[in-house]
Amino acid sequence: MTTTSPAAPPRALSRRTVTGYALGSVATGGFGTLPGLVLAYYLTDTLGVAAGAAGLVVTMPKIWDVLVNPFVGARSDASAARRGSRRPFLLAGAATLPLLFALVFATPRALSGGGAAAWVVGTFLLAATAYAVFQVPYIALPAEIAPRYELRTRLLAPRIAVLAVAILAFGAGGPLVRDAVGGGRAGYAVMGVVAGVAIGLGMLGAWWGAPRRAAVEDRAPETAAEGESSAADAWRQGFAVLRESRPFRVLLAAFVLQALATGGMLAGAQYVATYTLGDESAVTFLFVALVAPALVVMPVATRLARRVGKRTALLGASTLFAVAALSLLPARWAPGGWVYVSVALAGVAYAGMQLYPLAMLPDVVAVDARERGADRAGVLGGVWTAGETAGLALGPALVLGLLALTGFVSHTGTDAVPQPAAALTGIVVAFSVLPAVLVAASLVPILRYPLTAAVVDDHEEVRP
Repeated sequence: MTTTSPAAPPRALSRRTVTGYALGSVATGGFGTLPGLVLAYYLTDTLGVAAGAAGLVVTMPKIWDVLVNPFVGARSDASAARRGSRRPFLLAGAATLPLLFALVFATPRALSGGGAAAWVVGTFLLAATAYAVFQVPYIALPAEIAPRYELRTRLLAPRIAVLAVAILAFGAGGPLVRDAVGGGRAGYAVMGVVAGVAIGLGMLGAWWGAPRRAAVEDRAPETAAEGESSAADAWRQGFAVLRESRPFRVLLAAFVLQALATGGMLAGAQYVATYTLGDESAVTFLFVALVAPALVVMPVATRLARRVGKRTALLGASTLFAVAALSLLPARWAPGGWVYVSVALAGVAYAGMQLYPLAMLPDVVAVDARERGADRAGVLGGVWTAGETAGLALGPALVLGLLALTGFVSHTGTDAVPQPAAALTGIVVAFSVLPAVLVAASLVPILRYPLTAAVVDDHEEVRP
């Protein structure tokens, strides 16, 4: 069934909408990047948590995300049906996450080992819940505020550019702030406060720019989540969208595999800097090498999607990333400045791996609403965010598991300790082979993605 909203869809996006939506990437970039980069290292090399236990610490809050995100999505859909806007959720996240994020890195000095791990689990779980309240409706917005296939790429391109800047700022700047105040627990605490404030400002920007009432094309006025939804209802709706929407299913599978890869690469970067390149501060340069190329190639990536289609562009970017990641394996035996060249090549591909899936998701949401006759943007966004956060968490968990298997030695304090040869090999494998294999695996579902501009805008049938 196809129904049409009584409000006429906008023909162009306002500058406020584009700017505000892009500013939200400050929050997503900060929360997605900084814990993924330094939390595992913080646990093993400052708090003295064993690598295996640290893997559980970074995973447990993300398992909670998988449970709570579909529920937030269903509530967001219900709120949008009543108010025509998801802005209250954005504001709630902005009001709660900054303090909770700071607390993750403010472990009391009296705690170490198991006690410190419990503190991080508890505070990170609360922070992840606050982030879900913001992120799930934020992901749902593009399908509602950008009514056409090409217009969604235009909306997402500035967002991904800001995301790249945010990843660079948090990934490179976070360790710089930590080191500037002497490292150790005090350094991480100051870093957490500074990052938490920046994340909160980005969330407020998204709330400011979000339309008070979205007007969309070919969307049902009713929602699949009318009224108050229980957690069980939300999960049933989440399973329903996975079962009923093949485009969503295959796109999510590819995105989760790529989130696993990037999450693992992020977590491995600090270990590579310290134990492969011999300089803890080299993580800043690794981050610059990975993210700066994305800023340069983003306009090219946008034009490429218009020329060859989003799926083909994503296939190319993913293949390039896998090749670049695999080329880092020789760093175990011949570390040197050439490592930054391979990382920069991965950074060129990383721009497309961020842009294209997020520009494809609103197309999936729009086609789903047209075919089902109900707005399920929040539920789709909840399942999507659950998959993304699970991937970004399990990536570091895979790295920590590999380090545990290869005998990595955890410690407290600020000075690195000697590591066995097997652990040194494990670090490089986690930074190169692991992400290469995961991204290569993501090519399979990408090849099965069926939506084109003709299907999305011209209502052609989805090919079987």
